[in-house]
Amino acid sequence: MSQPTKSQTKVSSFFSVLKQSLKGEHVDLTSISIKRAIVLLAIPMMLEMAMESVFALVDLYFVGHLENSSHAIQTVGLTESVLTVIYSLAIGLSMAATAVVARRIGEKNPEAASKAGMQTVVIAVFVNIIISIAGLLHACDLLLLMGASQETADHGTQFVRIMMGGSLIIVLLFLINGIFRGAGNAAIAMRSLWIANIANIILCPLFIRGLGPIPAFGLTGAAIATTIGRGLGVSYQLYNLFNNKNALTVRLSYFIPDWEQIKAIIKIAAPGILQFVIASCSWIFLAQLVATTGGDHGSAGYQTSLRLMMFFLLPAWGLSNAAATLVGQNLGAGSVERAEQSVYQTIRYVAVFLGVVTVLFLTCGHLFASFFTEDEAVKKVATLSLKILSGGFIIFGIGMIFTSAFNGAGDTWTPTKINFCTFWLFQIPFAYLLAKHFDMGPTGVFISIPVSEIGLAIAAYILFKKGKWKTKKV
Repeated sequence: MSQPTKSQTKVSSFFSVLKQSLKGEHVDLTSISIKRAIVLLAIPMMLEMAMESVFALVDLYFVGHLENSSHAIQTVGLTESVLTVIYSLAIGLSMAATAVVARRIGEKNPEAASKAGMQTVVIAVFVNIIISIAGLLHACDLLLLMGASQETADHGTQFVRIMMGGSLIIVLLFLINGIFRGAGNAAIAMRSLWIANIANIILCPLFIRGLGPIPAFGLTGAAIATTIGRGLGVSYQLYNLFNNKNALTVRLSYFIPDWEQIKAIIKIAAPGILQFVIASCSWIFLAQLVATTGGDHGSAGYQTSLRLMMFFLLPAWGLSNAAATLVGQNLGAGSVERAEQSVYQTIRYVAVFLGVVTVLFLTCGHLFASFFTEDEAVKKVATLSLKILSGGFIIFGIGMIFTSAFNGAGDTWTPTKINFCTFWLFQIPFAYLLAKHFDMGPTGVFISIPVSEIGLAIAAYILFKKGKWKTKKV
């Protein structure tokens, strides 16, 4: 019987790792090869992040084929821009949860990891009660503040109310997945997003167009479907938290507020939240600048391009989450050099992935835009935006990996300072200058995005090389 060739062995090994990553078997990520550890984490994390971006694309697809679609597309896009503040809270808390849980798992202390994770859930519930009330009361004002016309604001108020009212579900979906990622079980996080998205894909056309006893809710139906879908995903997460069949063992006593633990988590989460609030507010300003200089069609085109961009960038974010987990667990295990090597290896993978994406957007951007809108004016803006934004994809991914490495080490202040300088001190003034002073309109805004990302990546690399993150105590 002939022996398998080298290529056959590699293929067999890849499928073995793929199967293991999707099953979510517990593995000591600090003891296996770095490449294998990255792949085990990255495959489910990339699929998880791809599924997160599908939410916006599904909504965009169905509402893009409604009557008055430009108003509907603009509402979805502007609401997503507002929701990025909530995503910032969710990501900041999940970042703290991942850092602390990963460090405790690396120290071989799963009980402490479980308790730390549940304390972040306590924080999330308290904060989101306030956010939900504010969103329900001021939905129309938020759209007007973002630069929407009165007609668009009236059209989308109910959509915003439902999305903002369900903010706790959004935060829990991110947060609990962050807990599982920190524990090294990315497969559960992935499955929760699959469940949420399958439900959303099924429910979106039902609630938007109506079927049988279900009335047609139009744009509002997209918000109903998305909220229900995410709720099902959270239900799956909670089931897995309490079934005690993974690395985390949760007890009800872990939900009793431990003020010392909460204080330690907030110390990591606060700059992490601020880090993403800074970035989110910059995106909100850019969206408002495009809306005021490009009108409804310019805004709808920009929002379409952003949704497409995030669909392809979120898998790269999944790779960066893998780097964060490996940095946290290896620092917990005392393997500092291995933590650093994990970051550089992940960068190689993300550069290849985003290189392919860049080629796709440069050559097929108009086809992607055509899938989501039939409006030629919207399509034209979206295509131009995609071509300009794609020029910075690889550098964007590299900066993302370095930023996640800092966060995984619990050093959330460093990327916060980088974001402040990059987005508020450079990107916003630069975009305003190009759009308004040089009369470039939306095109000026598009150009400011990849240019600022180059500065972010360079600053992150310099600070990463200095190595202060290696000594961070969590």
